[in-house]
Amino acid sequence: MPRPTAAQLVYGSCTVIFSTLAMLLLSQTSSGLGITVIVLAAMALGLLVAMTVPLPPAAKAEAASGSAEPAPQEQQQPVSTPL
Repeated sequence: MPRPTAAQLVYGSCTVIFSTLAMLLLSQTSSGLGITVIVLAAMALGLLVAMTVPLPPAAKAEAASGSAEPAPQEQQQPVSTPL
């Protein structure tokens, strides 16, 4: 499994923070169990968001091939055009 990118970490973290705050403010809960449920739900939502952020093309190729080496690129031959 490839390591998460910076964008994935940022999106996931922001989702956890803002969704936790929003749910706590909207629910107005003060019990420990309610806060625990909200925090766990926010963490699950943050994980979902982080894993669905599109990967850059190099990371997609690496994840698909399962190797750390980049895929070899084909060399293009120059095309001569008549004058």
